[in-house]
Amino acid sequence: MDIFTAFFWVVTIAWLIFSLKKDKSKTIAAVRQSGGMMKGIAGDIIGILLLIGLILTFVPPETIKLYIGQSNVLISTLVFSLVGSITLIPAFVAFPLVGSLLDAGANLIPIVAFLTTLTMVGIVTFPLEKREFGLKFTLVRNLLSFGFAILIALTMGVIL
Repeated sequence: MDIFTAFFWVVTIAWLIFSLKKDKSKTIAAVRQSGGMMKGIAGDIIGILLLIGLILTFVPPETIKLYIGQSNVLISTLVFSLVGSITLIPAFVAFPLVGSLLDAGANLIPIVAFLTTLTMVGIVTFPLEKREFGLKFTLVRNLLSFGFAILIALTMGVIL
């Protein structure tokens, strides 16, 4: 366990103790409610993690390293940013997937482009966003998000 995880555990436990002392019945009710919510999404989380495991089983690390690690960084960044723009994956699934891809030898820049476009650009949700906010707003937001996602990926490549 790293220092940040330990810190968050300590802070969480401290707040829980504080909350229990302040109002025990409300705290217990909140813990029960959050436990029920976790039971509701546990199946989805397990299914998604199994899907990531299957993908990483059938796509060997050598293939990942070849296409995301050793290929032209600019082309793979553009390709993975487009894939991220089209894909709709929850962030809590995307982060472990990205970590697994990095462990398998993927280059950081295309992976960051994938992750940022995944969370910032919404091709799949475009029709809904267009209906709610209008075409101009949706286009501008998605284009700016795509551009900033590329900029973030390139910056992370320089920093790290």
